[in-house]
Amino acid sequence: MHISRIGRRAARLLAAASLTALFIGTVQAEGPQVVSGPAGDPECFAPWTSDTKFFQYPKKEGPYRIALANGFIGNTWRIQMIKTAKAYAEQPDVKAKLKEFKVVSTGEDLAAQLAAVDNFIDSGYDAIVVNAQNPAAFTPVIKRANKAGVVLVAFDNILDSDEVINVNVDQKGLGEYWADWLVKNIPDGGRVLEVRGVEGTSVDRDRHEGIQEVLKASGKPWETVEVVGKWDDGTAQKVVADAIAVHKSFVGVTVQGGSTGTVRAMMDAGHPFVPVGGETENGFRKLCGEHAKDGLKCASGGTGPAQVAVAIKTAIAALEGEVVPQSIKLPLAKVEDPGFKDGENFYSDQSDNFFVGNAFPTCGINFTAQEIMGQSEANQ
Repeated sequence: MHISRIGRRAARLLAAASLTALFIGTVQAEGPQVVSGPAGDPECFAPWTSDTKFFQYPKKEGPYRIALANGFIGNTWRIQMIKTAKAYAEQPDVKAKLKEFKVVSTGEDLAAQLAAVDNFIDSGYDAIVVNAQNPAAFTPVIKRANKAGVVLVAFDNILDSDEVINVNVDQKGLGEYWADWLVKNIPDGGRVLEVRGVEGTSVDRDRHEGIQEVLKASGKPWETVEVVGKWDDGTAQKVVADAIAVHKSFVGVTVQGGSTGTVRAMMDAGHPFVPVGGETENGFRKLCGEHAKDGLKCASGGTGPAQVAVAIKTAIAALEGEVVPQSIKLPLAKVEDPGFKDGENFYSDQSDNFFVGNAFPTCGINFTAQEIMGQSEANQ
């Protein structure tokens, strides 16, 4: 009897230990493991800083189901981004690794975007790339993705979390670049027009902070008038026209997107040409090159929508078990007066509504306008 009780007790302890071990193993298997670098493809997957941690997900056998969960869709950059994602997914070496590639855009409705990501998780997708409508609202989604073993990659408008992979350019640094260029080209300060992006997004926040911090640190007397252009030419053209009607004149302009519309509004209003720091729209660079002789001075910086292709490439690498940085830094494409050259950094024979700087050679990513614009921007 005594031996039997000991045996039963030992069995219970063994069972409990097994359950504990199983529980621990399950917890450890959820989400990525933090490992030592470098990345499996260090030239493409450059860590944000020397302190950036590295992730490794459990290797999965392909082909994979990958989804793009986009938020805002109402501007050229986002439309081109979706087309670029589809073009990348159709490249033969990428297509061979994909069982399905799905795109959904939910507009500015944050709840709808979160629901879309949840739906992809519940539907068993292997990876989800997301251009986030809000940087701080995804914590529950990140936890669910990690628990389900789904690779989540945020790009452009990234997430305020170090528990998910982020792929981006230095958005705050881009704002700093524009503002620093204005400081150098406007000797005495004055009233500047800041054309902002989509409210509530990390890109708009970070670029704005970079602009304002540099202006304040310059010691010059600046007054900033802010308008919301939503990174869209038509919207920017209207709000800039309204701002000129109210304030009459500005000594300089920064515009996060909708740069072509911004300059056209100034021209339509008969506003003298002033230094403009803007994005990489082909139409903006055309105007900068054409009107340099008339006094239009420009700095154009940003990154083309092809960063979505880097995000997809990162997701596939993570699914294949490669080591990737938690935060990946992409280079900016920059050119400023007098360096605008037709056929080199803008294209007079292409649409205004095309973002240049669409190559990431270190990642083997380089798209032609024709390759991108032939795709559809529709959900599918």
